[in-house]
Amino acid sequence: MQPSIALQRDARQQYLLRLGDTCLISAQRLGEWTGHAPVLEEDIALANMALDLLGQARAVLTLAGSAQGLSEDQLAFLREERDYFNPTLVELPNGEGRPGDFALTVLRNAFVATLLRLLWERLQGSADEELAAIAAKAVKEARYHQQHAADWVLRLGDGTDESHRRMQAALDKLWPYTAELFDADAVDDEAADSGLGPRWAELRGAWMAEIGPLLQAATLRQPPDQAFMSTGRRGVHSEHMGYILAEMQHLQRAYPGGAW
Repeated sequence: MQPSIALQRDARQQYLLRLGDTCLISAQRLGEWTGHAPVLEEDIALANMALDLLGQARAVLTLAGSAQGLSEDQLAFLREERDYFNPTLVELPNGEGRPGDFALTVLRNAFVATLLRLLWERLQGSADEELAAIAAKAVKEARYHQQHAADWVLRLGDGTDESHRRMQAALDKLWPYTAELFDADAVDDEAADSGLGPRWAELRGAWMAEIGPLLQAATLRQPPDQAFMSTGRRGVHSEHMGYILAEMQHLQRAYPGGAW
């Protein structure tokens, strides 16, 4: 069995891993819809968005591992759960059973794509030229992801009684996890001070300025904020993360260095 790798756990690396892991785990969840989406066009669209996110993850993970001599594959497949720093929101299941609830998936896509688009836009001005170049390409993909998800949120939220009910249920379930996206800490402070990238907390106002009107147009009731705060960005995950990693990491750990 392939052993896990050790991280430096410096602020720069952790900031990059938060971004790369958000894309990586989002891609994994979207990939679960392949062959199961409600219509063929959506099957292809969700698979393509998963591939976009995977490409973004590969670029950022490569950058995150460069100082330590770690490859994108090592970072993707050979870390312990506590060394992944994606927000809990993206690791939650798509819904009950496989592949899950389409309403929950498109709403989460809208939340995450809006955040990523705002991040990529700001990261184009990063002091790290390689990260700025990654952002310049990724922002175009994030814009499409955001628009695609928003179209579905509107269609389902302001659609039939059943589609509205399911969208509201998805919103009620996901909303408490959005607070973590904008939780400030020393990692973000150091990244902002060094010019690497913005504090995620700085994006909350812009994110709400887009998500709030979207929910309103979809006739969805925004839930009240809660004291609850998930902690995936700090490496403390939900019970669902272990199952994701078991599936993601199986081949790499069972057949170290395997080539296909």
